[in-house]
Amino acid sequence: MYRVVLASRKTVEWIGLLIVAFLFVFPFLWMASTAFKTMPEVRQFPPTLLPETWEWSNFAQAWESGPFLMYTWNSILVAVGILILQFLTAVPAAYAFARYKFPGRNLLFGLVLIVLMIPGQVIFLPIYVQLSGWGLVNTLWSLILPYAASAFGIFLLRQAFMQVPDEVIEAARLDNASEWKIMWTIMVPMAKPVLVTFGLFSFIYHWNDYFWPLIMTNSDEVRTLPIGISSLHMSDGGTLWNVMMAGNMILILPILVIFFVAQRHIIKAFIYQSK
Repeated sequence: MYRVVLASRKTVEWIGLLIVAFLFVFPFLWMASTAFKTMPEVRQFPPTLLPETWEWSNFAQAWESGPFLMYTWNSILVAVGILILQFLTAVPAAYAFARYKFPGRNLLFGLVLIVLMIPGQVIFLPIYVQLSGWGLVNTLWSLILPYAASAFGIFLLRQAFMQVPDEVIEAARLDNASEWKIMWTIMVPMAKPVLVTFGLFSFIYHWNDYFWPLIMTNSDEVRTLPIGISSLHMSDGGTLWNVMMAGNMILILPILVIFFVAQRHIIKAFIYQSK
């Protein structure tokens, strides 16, 4: 009887997981399918999942509808630039919070947690005014500098650094290793899965960011790929959904590649954090 109940429970769990997976995956399948359809197929009812005619030209039309090579290059510069600055600020801050006791440590870390709860849309106006005063609006720096420090990165790395045994740190100090050397040659390699996971989250967020480039830029020379994709939604004959979905496929392709490459480290990070 117990085995029957256990088997039934596992069956229900698998069915639930399949339903959740379907809800997440189906929109992506529909987007990919629409990207290869002709406009008559897109408009037909009832709709079909697979296109009758595979229109690869939709991707060429999307790519050639604007300076997409420049948009892509700007997106790479912004996402990678932010990631580098966040690593340079989050690692020392997280190490200090995890391994040093100093006056106001808990208060400062509490402020970091509060920052996690504040949406960027709430504080964009004072940041815009400040960057405007510095003459940085409509430059790539206006897209990078506001995200140079990450409260989420500090929190995540602090939790990882706190799990490193004290004996490892003390042994390194007995060998006359400097704090800087301990941080970068011991702590960082031991927290590699967490670093990779945070890097992936940060890259995806800023690669897909639409709001910040929209308000901080007004020329194609410094705009990013999501802004370029949004320009595909209108034409003289209405919305070209197939071309727009092809543009979205171009947008998410690098993310999918990075995710499949880094998924092993993501799994390790969750196991690492659960210990």
